[in-house]
Amino acid sequence: MAERLQQETIPLRKISDFKSKLTGGGARPNLFEVVLAFPTSVAPVNENEVLQKSRFLVKAAALPSSTIAPVEIPFRGRILKVAGDRTFETWTITVINDTDFMIRSAMEKWMNTINKLDDASGITNPVDYQTDAMVHQLDRDGSTLRTYKFKSIFPTNISTIDLNYETTDTIEEFTVSFSFDYFTAANGPGEVTPADTVDAPGFA
Repeated sequence: MAERLQQETIPLRKISDFKSKLTGGGARPNLFEVVLAFPTSVAPVNENEVLQKSRFLVKAAALPSSTIAPVEIPFRGRILKVAGDRTFETWTITVINDTDFMIRSAMEKWMNTINKLDDASGITNPVDYQTDAMVHQLDRDGSTLRTYKFKSIFPTNISTIDLNYETTDTIEEFTVSFSFDYFTAANGPGEVTPADTVDAPGFA
């Protein structure tokens, strides 16, 4: 006789039970800070100012996703699924554009160094045009809950900025999409041990 699964009795849940499990009242999506960097060969003259501005003017970003696609193996009318390779989507930030165009100009220079607008030439060694970036998930007291580090990023797309006589009471924005090799993650501001990391070795 087949063994019957034991039925679990689920207790009545109260709002106080839920509150006790929601550590810190929950993480907030508007509490974050992006830390960009530039490779030495593409760094703008005013690099420090650009990087400090970006900590304030990057108004949206994302904690990274990753996908492990299944490999399907047919066998006698059934499909065996085994884990395939891990892939990473592009990482996109949204930037508030101010009147000096400092961040956009730096991103345009970065892309132009990789592939020039006029003749398609550019640097070819990845070490020369890739760098690392981080996004910090912050708590309401300003402390860092978790840090994600994107390894070997470079920009693949800078979006348009639409201009229109009818657009009023609006500040320009644009997005920048980055390709990256992989990411690491750790609780806190990024001082990690191997046991704290996921997906890759500790921060370099």
